[in-house]
Amino acid sequence: MSGFPDPRLPSWLIQNSVDIGLVLALTYLMLLVIGERRTLWMVRGLIILMLAAVISHKLGLTLLSFVLEKLVLGSAVAMAVIFQAEFRRFLEQLGQGHLLQLFQRRSPAPKPDNVIDEIVDAVKELSQNRTGAIMVLETASTVDTRVFVNGGVGINGEVSKELIQTIFQPKTLLHDGAVFIRGSRIVSAGVILPLSERTASRQLGTRHRAAMGITERVENCICVVVSEETGSISLAERGLLNRPLTSSKLKELLEERFSPSVEREAVAPGLGRFSLLLEPVVEFTSSIFKKKK
Repeated sequence: MSGFPDPRLPSWLIQNSVDIGLVLALTYLMLLVIGERRTLWMVRGLIILMLAAVISHKLGLTLLSFVLEKLVLGSAVAMAVIFQAEFRRFLEQLGQGHLLQLFQRRSPAPKPDNVIDEIVDAVKELSQNRTGAIMVLETASTVDTRVFVNGGVGINGEVSKELIQTIFQPKTLLHDGAVFIRGSRIVSAGVILPLSERTASRQLGTRHRAAMGITERVENCICVVVSEETGSISLAERGLLNRPLTSSKLKELLEERFSPSVEREAVAPGLGRFSLLLEPVVEFTSSIFKKKK
């Protein structure tokens, strides 16, 4: 009887294939919800810990298995705390049956040409007058303002050259902080940003270190800086400074950065086809939720 194949083998393969597929789907959803490339390494680290825990359990390494299981649990809790806003949005969409929205590619929020013009014109004059300034511009998704050291003072005004110049006048109370811009509105001013811990050039002041610091911690924003000492213009993104820039080069970079036709870098590289395979399943699940409503 040993020469005959095990009749349970097909069911075992199906069960394990479904199990692995569901884990991959859940991992991919987590990457889409969080939406930041730096978290890809965190998720990979968590998966490695999980695999190590399973292997140690299968090999009978009791103590190692116990330690790894505790590490997995602690890492999962830490990620849930760090990305609580993203997970809350995921649970809301899951409960509403809007799963398909999670697979839609995110693109930078397009800014009207006049908004970019207003920002560039303000930066140009601030540069000529050697008036220090720093502006945080929200891009692909909502910035969690809790990352700011101090949220500043609410403005909620339309972006304009005059308003930006007024805020950064040395005699105003808000000139030392940053301006936070979302879409076509100035959300707040006098914002205190976290400083970068990198070793920077002595030529770079506090504003440049703050621009590097916020873009290191938050990928869905860019930062425009005007040096108070030299009047030079800089653009910070992902912790890196592009400097010195002319006003025309700044405008070109902003238009490129906020162009809706520019496809953003994939959060989960190599899984694009996987998302296409999942879309029919997601549509079917979403339709079930809607019918129940």
